[in-house]
Amino acid sequence: MLIKEASLQTFTENIFLKIGCSLEHAQLAANVLLRADLRGIDSHGVARLSGYVRLWEKNRINPKPNIQIVHETPTTATVDGDAGLGLVVAPFAMQVAIEKAEKYGSGWVSVRNSNHFGIAGYHALLAVEKEMIGFAMTNASPLVAPTFSNERMLGTNPMCYAFPAGKYPPLVVDMATSAAANGKLEIAQRAGKPVPEGWIQDENGSFTTDPHALKSGGSLLPLGSDREHGSHKGFGLSATVDILSAVLSGANYGPWVPPFVAYLDPHPNPVGTGIGHFLGAMRVDGFRLIEDFKHHLDNWIERFKSANPIHPDQKVIIPGEPELEAELDRKVNGIPLVDAVVKDLNELAEKLGVEGLGEF
Repeated sequence: MLIKEASLQTFTENIFLKIGCSLEHAQLAANVLLRADLRGIDSHGVARLSGYVRLWEKNRINPKPNIQIVHETPTTATVDGDAGLGLVVAPFAMQVAIEKAEKYGSGWVSVRNSNHFGIAGYHALLAVEKEMIGFAMTNASPLVAPTFSNERMLGTNPMCYAFPAGKYPPLVVDMATSAAANGKLEIAQRAGKPVPEGWIQDENGSFTTDPHALKSGGSLLPLGSDREHGSHKGFGLSATVDILSAVLSGANYGPWVPPFVAYLDPHPNPVGTGIGHFLGAMRVDGFRLIEDFKHHLDNWIERFKSANPIHPDQKVIIPGEPELEAELDRKVNGIPLVDAVVKDLNELAEKLGVEGLGEF
């Protein structure tokens, strides 16, 4: 089913209004989710909407948070999200980082007491709008086992770096530090398809292609999948995200991070509050003229795009390019939603008294 962006935006805003969000926060939260769908990151768009509502029903999301800075220096800050939607807390924190960068060259903000913040790319691109380099990362529910383990200790812990270009769109590196994001398992589950080997292991630590393996004690694997293919590097990247997002801010880290699914209770002995994020903004002109940087980044893009392909019909893809192509297409033709997601959203609308998306 194809849904026009404006219709899906209105629908999503109305859901957030129903759970008590202000109009400003409802619009912002909907913007973040819709940006994921527009960019083709379907696992982090409106497919997650009912998950946020279920957390609100469990009193784990505060729809009217008092987001505030609790520690600060000229170039750094720690923000407490007051259990608000990460979709709202993270943009607040990035704005703090941008304002510090405008004054001092760079700004760095660690966040505690937040929730799932959608796609990291949304937040990093806020800095690019100010001709800065943007950074965004977050820890997440423990689903990933460290190298040589079958115990879930880390989240998919995404990190994003966004760079302003000149005649080309921003270059955006937005990735999970696990072999695959959990949302991709959810997509495979809805489609009834197996996942590639190397994404997930069963409870005994053996590779499996069953997308439901997490439900029977399995775990996601770090980027690299196993030691021979560099999983220790994915483990290291994920650890870095966890430490910057949570150990630094006072959020929960490692196996103490609260689960996104509402039917699982948070750890009874937390080591912090909520989940954590880390966001940053850095002025390019702190290093060289912005025009020079953009010119050379354009040159970088052109040279890498012209790299010799292995196969004539497969060109080198610049980071962020597939997402940009998806966004250009979906803004015109609409956002595709699978039947299972439409059914879920219509049931959510009926429960909250909001007009649904219609039949599929």
